Amino acid sequence: MTMTQEKNSESSNVSPSIQSLDITVLAGGDSAERDVSLQSGESVTQALKRLGHRVSQLDIDASQLSALDRDDDFVFIALHGRFGEDGTLQKILNERGKRYSGCGSAASSLAMDKVRTKQQFISSGLPTPAFVVARMDNLDTLSDSVSLPAVVKPVSSGSSVDTFLVKSAEQMKKTAGEVTQKYGQALVEQFIAGPELTVGILGDQALPVCEIRTSREFYDYQAKYLVDDTQYLFEIALPETLLAQIQSLSLAAHRTLGCQVMSRVDWLIDAATQKPYLLEINTIPGFTSHSLLPKAAARVGIDFDSLCQAIVADSYLIDRSCE
Repeated sequence: MTMTQEKNSESSNVSPSIQSLDITVLAGGDSAERDVSLQSGESVTQALKRLGHRVSQLDIDASQLSALDRDDDFVFIALHGRFGEDGTLQKILNERGKRYSGCGSAASSLAMDKVRTKQQFISSGLPTPAFVVARMDNLDTLSDSVSLPAVVKPVSSGSSVDTFLVKSAEQMKKTAGEVTQKYGQALVEQFIAGPELTVGILGDQALPVCEIRTSREFYDYQAKYLVDDTQYLFEIALPETLLAQIQSLSLAAHRTLGCQVMSRVDWLIDAATQKPYLLEINTIPGFTSHSLLPKAAARVGIDFDSLCQAIVADSYLIDRSCE
């Protein structure tokens, strides 16, 4: 048994909500989402300090794991993208017997892979847009499988990095080829024209539905992090029955991937039919000033500090020994 395991065993019967924990916040990394991760990490670090925890924010990536050598009580993962969000880090933390925030390794790996996620949605009867996986050998036939307009994006990435809306077969082939060249493959997904919604999951509760309105063609990286005119609305001009259905389906999607503690589920609504379409699940949502899980939590009276504490408390009690 490691020193960390011994410490965890000794304190396992003490409620983390009344403890002053020694917490390592992991942020940064070497993915395309590094800058966003650093912002999330700083926000979480300051919140945990205000709550009375002893906190160290450290950078980490697959080639440098020294941040995991601290004799801490808990690890709060604020890493977005590869390594931090794809189950790799979670597996290492499991092997070291450390307690950490959010989903385990299997759910993290599944949710990070947009193709496997959509396949799981389909097998569970959850609605998701038509799609095809682009490779260098099928670029000429993509437009035969997915109608235009379409969205081209990496299979395993977040924050809408390298995500593009394409409107012609020629543009689809060119863009899919470029994304495939960079990432090995690409997801080409039917574009659903209509409102974009997101639902935060906290514990086993679906938070209020939030509508995202942007002046850009779609909710891309610029709209998420770099401009201030993106609107986040909780008063939504859609039937209450539809909003309730989206909350219910979001919780179902969270569960079908085996997610724990928190996630954010993204949707598009067909403006013509009002049919909802699941896009993806984010297992480590952002914790920046623009981020949607904190906004939804605040809507039901959970301020940012209380949100961070709830994530720590719920995660601390999870038995990871079987992962």
